[in-house]
Amino acid sequence: MNDQQTGRLPDMSSRTIAFIGGGNMAASLINGLVSDHYDPHRIIASDPDGEKLAGLAAMVGIRSAASNQDAIGESDIVVLAVKPQMLKTVAADISEQIQARKPLVISIAAGVREKDLQSWLGGGVALIRSMPNTPAMLQAGATVLHAGPGVTEEQKNLAESILRAVGLTRWVKNEDQMDAVTALSGSGPAYFFLVMEAMEQAGLDMGLSKDTARLLTLQTALGAARMAMESSDGPGVLRERVTSPGGTTEKALAVFEDEDLRGLFQKALFQARDRSVELSSLLGEQ
Repeated sequence: MNDQQTGRLPDMSSRTIAFIGGGNMAASLINGLVSDHYDPHRIIASDPDGEKLAGLAAMVGIRSAASNQDAIGESDIVVLAVKPQMLKTVAADISEQIQARKPLVISIAAGVREKDLQSWLGGGVALIRSMPNTPAMLQAGATVLHAGPGVTEEQKNLAESILRAVGLTRWVKNEDQMDAVTALSGSGPAYFFLVMEAMEQAGLDMGLSKDTARLLTLQTALGAARMAMESSDGPGVLRERVTSPGGTTEKALAVFEDEDLRGLFQKALFQARDRSVELSSLLGEQ
């Protein structure tokens, strides 16, 4: 196995990481890093919510900073973990420290394009944009990264190591593909929740108890995902294996095909992708 498969971090023992923002995703990354034996004293977090920050520091033993500027002052890597609509203001406030320190900057803010963030930070920044999804909060996330101009291979490895603490990672060469990523994995958990919701309701309508319908739905989803992850075959092959000719599964799948479920998914994801493009433009214009 390679490091990406085992989740081991490369040697980052001399690196100090600043998290600007202490919300759920930042907390997930911090917890993942500490669980992977990263020194919590080399992690600094800042957040305007002092109570949240104190709770995070007490939970995993990281350091807290009185301000964003203080957090950046001794850091080699800065993770921007604030809401997208707040990022322009935050970036302008820390641009002087970023220019003086020249850290690697990793943004996990959805929809904020690199050219806009570079402009807000003063330009010339080693910048990596990432798109984690919400299962990262359970260390089961899928994160896609894109490296801007001037980012070194070492810096890419550092960024991947941090994001790999909450799940699998993939890189894209073209930043425009991040909009497709947003549509597929960023919004993707909601699609599966909708399918689970519909299956649970169908179970109820067929006379199953609520607990039974829910548990069967959730375990089936979990089992199917594990089978797909652990198999070398694609989902189409796995689907065919559990579809007996003339059986119940074939009957159900025929309804999905007749109602053009594939076409609905394609239409839905393209709509999400296009909306991601629109929102990115709006954020850049603010």
